Amino acid sequence: MEDHDTTPVPADNAAGPETSGPPSSLASDELAEQKKKYEDLNDRYLRLAADFDNYRKRVTRDHEAQIRLANERFAVDILEIADNLDRALMADEDHLRTGVDQIRQLLAGVLARHGVTPIDALKTSFNPGVHEAIAHIPSDEKEGVVVDVVSPGYRMHDKVIRYAKVAVSKGNQP
Repeated sequence: MEDHDTTPVPADNAAGPETSGPPSSLASDELAEQKKKYEDLNDRYLRLAADFDNYRKRVTRDHEAQIRLANERFAVDILEIADNLDRALMADEDHLRTGVDQIRQLLAGVLARHGVTPIDALKTSFNPGVHEAIAHIPSDEKEGVVVDVVSPGYRMHDKVIRYAKVAVSKGNQP
């Protein structure tokens, strides 16, 4: 036979000492401390959100200023070419061709400094990634070869900014 303790336990006091009545000062101190931590964290969160918003605005403003500066540099370079064109128009007929040729070279240099380079198209295979076919004509070249460049194409760095308008050979047809 087993021996069990059969001492009755009162049902209303099973958890320990009585806790009825006002909350102890320990619990209210803990609650106040939790509220303080919450307010501190919320304040940090709001400040961080405001700092991030200010950062985003500053980056946008700096980016726009950088674009304006790049456009300004390009405009200053182009103004030099415009001045030279005005001088060429005032030149006599004998020197006009030479002046315009020099201006064309100057323009090519300015474009190259800004990363703009012409696309070589003549006598190359037609490539729809850099060429725009505006004519398909018979010629002595084999089919699919560019035989005439109507308007040159340009790249800015690695991106095509204007496709070359070209005439493509149909081949030698009777």
